[in-house]
Amino acid sequence: HCFDKRLRIFFLHSVYIINLFISFELQFRLGPTLQGKHVLVHTNYPAPGKHFDRHTFQALDWHNPMGREDDSDKFCTLDLQIAGSYQYYFGHGHEEKSGGGYIVVDPVLRAGADNHHVHLDCITIQTYLSKCLGHLDDWPARLRVAKESGYNMIHFTPLQTLGISRSCYSLADQLSLNPEFSPPGKNYTWTEVGELVQKLKKEWNMICITDVVYNHTAANSPWIKEHPECGYNLVNSPHLRSAWVLDRAIWHMTCNMADAKYAAMGLPAQVQNEGHLNVSAIRNVLWEQVFPKVKLWEFFQVKIESTVEEFRTLLTEGAKPDQKKTGGKQGLKIIQDPKFRRFGNKVDMDSALETFVPHSRSPQAILEACNWLWGRLEEINKEQYQQMLHHQEQAANCIVGNVVYERLADHGPKLGPVTRKDPIVTRYFTFPFEEKSLEDDLPMMDQPDKARHFLAHNGWVMGDDPLRNFAEPGSNVYIRRELICWGDSVKLRYGNKPEDCPYLWAHMQKYTEITAKHFAGVRLDNCHSTPLHVAEHMLSAARAIRPNLYVIAELFTGSELIDNVFVNRLGITSLVREAMSAGDSHEEGRLVYRYGGEPVGAFVQPSLRPLVPSIAHAMFLDVTHDNECPIQLRSAYDSLPSSAIVSMACCCSGSTRGYDEMVPHQISVVKEERFYPKWNPEAKASSPGEVNLKTGIIAGKLALNKMHQELASKGFNQVYVDQVDEDIVAVTRHCPSTHQSVVAVCRTAFHNPKHHQYRTEVPPMFIPGKIEEVILEARIIDRQAGTYKKCEKYINGMPEYTVEIKEHIQLKDSGVVKHAGVTSKGSSEFVQEIIFERLTPGSVIAFRVSLDPKAQELVGVIRHHLIQFSPKYKPGSLPDQHTPTILETPLAQIMSKLTLGDMNMLLFRCDSEEQEDGGGCYNIPSWTSFKYGGLQGLLSVMADIRPKNDLGHPVCDNLREGDWMIDYVSNRLVCHSGALGEVGKWLKAMFHYLKHIPRYLIPCYFDAILVGAYTTALDTTFNKMSSFVQNGSTFVKLLALGSVQMGGVGSFPALPPLSLELPDIPYRLNKDTGKKEQCCVSLAAGLPHFSSGIFRSWGRDTFIALRGLMLVTGRHLEARNIILAFAGTLRHGLIPNLLGEGICARFNCRDAVWWWLQCIQDYCTLVPEGIAILRCPVVRMYPHDDSEPQSLLTQPLCDVIHEAMTRHMQGIDFRERNAGPKIDMHMKDEGFNIVAKVHRDTGFVYGGNRFNCGTWMDKMGESDKARNKGMPATPRDGSAVEIVGLSKSAVRWLVELHKKGLFPHSSMKIHRDGKEVKVSYEEWNHKILANFEKNFYVSHDEKDPNEKHPDLVHKRGIYKDSHGASSPWCDYQLRPNFCIAMVVAPELFTVERAWKALGMAEKKLLGPLGMKTLDPDDMVYCGVYDNALDNDNYNVARGFNYHQGPEWLWPIGYFLRAKLYFAKKLGKETYEQTVYLVKSILSQHYVHLERSSWKGLPELTNENGQYCPFSCESQAWSISTVLEVLHDI
Repeated sequence: HCFDKRLRIFFLHSVYIINLFISFELQFRLGPTLQGKHVLVHTNYPAPGKHFDRHTFQALDWHNPMGREDDSDKFCTLDLQIAGSYQYYFGHGHEEKSGGGYIVVDPVLRAGADNHHVHLDCITIQTYLSKCLGHLDDWPARLRVAKESGYNMIHFTPLQTLGISRSCYSLADQLSLNPEFSPPGKNYTWTEVGELVQKLKKEWNMICITDVVYNHTAANSPWIKEHPECGYNLVNSPHLRSAWVLDRAIWHMTCNMADAKYAAMGLPAQVQNEGHLNVSAIRNVLWEQVFPKVKLWEFFQVKIESTVEEFRTLLTEGAKPDQKKTGGKQGLKIIQDPKFRRFGNKVDMDSALETFVPHSRSPQAILEACNWLWGRLEEINKEQYQQMLHHQEQAANCIVGNVVYERLADHGPKLGPVTRKDPIVTRYFTFPFEEKSLEDDLPMMDQPDKARHFLAHNGWVMGDDPLRNFAEPGSNVYIRRELICWGDSVKLRYGNKPEDCPYLWAHMQKYTEITAKHFAGVRLDNCHSTPLHVAEHMLSAARAIRPNLYVIAELFTGSELIDNVFVNRLGITSLVREAMSAGDSHEEGRLVYRYGGEPVGAFVQPSLRPLVPSIAHAMFLDVTHDNECPIQLRSAYDSLPSSAIVSMACCCSGSTRGYDEMVPHQISVVKEERFYPKWNPEAKASSPGEVNLKTGIIAGKLALNKMHQELASKGFNQVYVDQVDEDIVAVTRHCPSTHQSVVAVCRTAFHNPKHHQYRTEVPPMFIPGKIEEVILEARIIDRQAGTYKKCEKYINGMPEYTVEIKEHIQLKDSGVVKHAGVTSKGSSEFVQEIIFERLTPGSVIAFRVSLDPKAQELVGVIRHHLIQFSPKYKPGSLPDQHTPTILETPLAQIMSKLTLGDMNMLLFRCDSEEQEDGGGCYNIPSWTSFKYGGLQGLLSVMADIRPKNDLGHPVCDNLREGDWMIDYVSNRLVCHSGALGEVGKWLKAMFHYLKHIPRYLIPCYFDAILVGAYTTALDTTFNKMSSFVQNGSTFVKLLALGSVQMGGVGSFPALPPLSLELPDIPYRLNKDTGKKEQCCVSLAAGLPHFSSGIFRSWGRDTFIALRGLMLVTGRHLEARNIILAFAGTLRHGLIPNLLGEGICARFNCRDAVWWWLQCIQDYCTLVPEGIAILRCPVVRMYPHDDSEPQSLLTQPLCDVIHEAMTRHMQGIDFRERNAGPKIDMHMKDEGFNIVAKVHRDTGFVYGGNRFNCGTWMDKMGESDKARNKGMPATPRDGSAVEIVGLSKSAVRWLVELHKKGLFPHSSMKIHRDGKEVKVSYEEWNHKILANFEKNFYVSHDEKDPNEKHPDLVHKRGIYKDSHGASSPWCDYQLRPNFCIAMVVAPELFTVERAWKALGMAEKKLLGPLGMKTLDPDDMVYCGVYDNALDNDNYNVARGFNYHQGPEWLWPIGYFLRAKLYFAKKLGKETYEQTVYLVKSILSQHYVHLERSSWKGLPELTNENGQYCPFSCESQAWSISTVLEVLHDI
């Protein structure tokens, strides 16, 4: 199942690690901070037909399948076909590398004559110490034990010639096969080894791997003597000289102890107890006999006399410091002697001359300066002396600790007396010369021909940084004696590149290539202390020979982050994990859960999905060859259950040879010289040189290994671990397609049952489903075969134990289970209670469990019906024998009949909308309610739950506990007629099956059904929209969804009735009256606050949003209906602010009518034959200003438009009906007076007063405490810039229409000065054009004659927010409104001036998501909106600053559209730069939209994009104007 094409998406924004399989496609996509930038991605993954070279990078090509409007779908791709570790990096602008990381592609392993694929989780590995296999001819008989025990991989310790210590990991020659493998008269080579490996692979289906050891070689390696530069010696690493001196001194201390020379000091050679050790005695010898002799501090000190004399000479000669070196700063600098000689450190004389300056050149002054330097050098030498004392203290501690462990500790080797063979501590350096006295030794370090052979041994340092090389300069490990030293090995010194040590790199590369030629994989020995760059180089060489190289390693870094560094740079496939690290059964079970698999009942993940961080793939071993013996640490009886727990892990599992045979001691990689027993099915228990299925737990391990491989190969990738009691662990492996499970119940025996009192009663287990069989039941039992006696020739185990095992039996035949009964069998439950009889410590029982037949059938049927959404549901599917009629039709076909208004009900509708129908959004007690009643409400939550498989989430709990949520989803729709009801019936039919499957599976399948329905609904939705949406990016589609979110039909019609003469008006039957009524879609202003009742529809909001949400998305009919419905409410020449179905309308805004006119213009422009709307009939609700609501008069839209224009030219001046607290409890009386006129000279529409607010910035003060009640925060009276722009757009358009014969009116008849006069549209148009910049542009010229209030100017090169305000300073406030005028009437603006003004807006007003509504330099600016705050601050109380700083989203659309328009005028380069800027800005909106549970963009944010709790979570005009930007691009 590894070879299906699966896609993973990685978002570029930071350093990251990527782990994938061959055949996966990896897509790199731009993270939000990179969208809109020229980003280049480079990788060293080889181009097709090329060989891999770690240092050769290629740039990947970008693809943007959905066009150019944004970067949300832009990607570059890698088709991963070659295993290994690959690097990538990305950069933009002048930064070549802004970030990067590694891609690890796991290898494909194959075995058998058919070369079948072995999945990594199928691996069961057994480690062999190669030196214990004997002659190569005997290997098959000894390795057959692994085959017969069910293993499919063998790990050999190194097969090379061993060093003098005989350690498996101390190699004398990395290139030659160990001669011990050749019997007398034969000389086997790597060829014969390779042939055996191939035989095991083809005939036994076994894969072989071996170790590579890179960081040391045996101390007696012949080649290291010829090439001592390959190690750390005193010539190439003189920083080790002092450590070597100490090492020699400690060696001579060993000799003196061995010769009883310290007996008088209480320190005999035989250290037998704490008294003999006499810690103070050993320390006394060190501090009195050793440290004083060697004077290690001298290697780091300055020779004062000669240094001061040199300084004196310089002063006498009048020398001055080199200022380039000192920078004029005082402070004495000491230069470390690169040769590390005694008193070899030097003083930087420039720093001395800068620091110790004589007050004159007199001899006395020079003497004083020299004395001053002398004193400072004495201080420095003393500091070095003290530092060395600290090092010596640590060295003494380490030496004493070593002696305690090696000679006294019960868990140590108890070496006995100190001798030259067993020194007090292991030597840190080789000494290949005749032993003499210390005094004779020390001069040798100054003789290069000898010093080059003093090579540092390797080892490990407890708690050290694994990424630091402890032998390099800067480390004090050797002098502090902190190295736990391997005295048989020499640490290798590679340098930074092959040129630094050519012989070593070439030698080790050849070693690597030999290994890769013959073995399928390698184990990186001591990986954590192998230099990363060396391992990278060597593994690249190995993969050049064997691309599918399997790489494992043990890492002792103590940090998962550092582990990942190794895993990703080296391409490690599996990290070795030890069950022996668990101190009890609970921890052992936790490791199983940790190291692989999904939880049981996990959600189905999409094939194309983002990458998420994960831990490295595990190779989980019951024991490694480095572990202490489990039988000694735990008990013999624990061998089987702990091994079973490990085998149930969803990852590689394995063991070390000897564990299964129950060898009761650690098999030492250094000291073990015996051979492994051979396989003989007929062997007797008492035969130490042969083993078979009756030996130890081999029979049990065979069954466990077979089960482990079956579970992995058949997709049992879900895991549940249950800690039944303190000793019993039950591990479940579950297959998500067939829903079969295997449950292994393991009773551990960490303590020997013969000496430990275990509980006699075992808790019963409750297993959901039907137990098909007992796969195996086994336990360790005693047998009469004699007691263990260590064999001299063979590595023998304990004959007194064997395994009693039964396999594939029925439950009734079990000897472990006493009783099994069905405890509950409801409509969706089938649970079997298991009561145990003989689950003794050391026992294991594994059940194969299926769903009960009915549930199995229902799950299969559900999967069958889900295939229409994805073929991944085919496995485990069953045809439906009794398919309900509704399920015979594909859901896509049913949904194709839905209108986009229906989609609003299916997908969205917030709580207040649902309440209009008498319902509400689904609420989970003790948690919260969903944001929507429709599918989006659930899917938004599931989008967080699904990737994390958060089955403990309250939503999942609710689904498992009852059918309430399931019924809510279908019942909400079933009650509707038509296609919406059909969708409800389809869901209800699917849910009928769902309710009768086990409850633990319901979250998974409920989600699968909803995801299928949701994605089908989205596909249907977009197919009903414009080609711009259909062919658009993900971002475009998400924004277009806002059209469905905001556009719906409530229980009560929001729009007044349309003319019956119009075609295609939607109708429905009124639920209460049964009569036919119009049901046109209306636009909600924002969710959740402006979505229902009279507060749903607002004139201004509707027509700011209509172009983006209805016209751009192709919803032309709904747009027509909304335009005509509002046209019918025209009164006083205005359309309503708050619509209130027309009956409760308020005509208190000056701008809504101009937004309405702009939308009619846009309709005519964007809709095919849209000009026909001008002839559409409009039912006038108010034929006269004082009419009661009616529907008698009908007139064409063009006449309604003309009336609105004429009324403005005549001058609108009225008082709102019902003025007073009944319609506005905050407004002062003067605020109810509405004025909107056209200035005779300028043509500017003007109006309002300081007591009302007729534009979108309409906050009315509400606080008595702050005394702002009844005062508008932003009256914007006079001529608001956007109204001037909108009116200019409308007038220009009507002039053009009339010229084309499409608008019947060329002028307006008005009464002026008692006479009827005509004012032409052309004249009006010209006046605005001629006067706009004269009155709105704030010039850089301080003497501009057009400037009426130069004293109020505080920003130049901008456009005023208004003209003629009652408070003149308000005109000069920098706000984003001029951008609107730029978009709708760009002809008003000079290109260069417009561009600079937009630059100022960008600098001062642009926020992450929105535009600041006021210049932050303004004295009343406040960017945080808090409508609940009521204090005495006039400017902020009760949200008075609503439009005085908070960052509103919708103006950003006009700002960006204006930028794009004028950038195009300035040339290609400016335009392209602007497009990238726009994409970069909008990437933030994309991220917000994706992550928002509302799937919308908010009304506003607080300053710098901070969340504002008082904002609508999703606002129609916010979504609309951003969509318009993408449409413009």
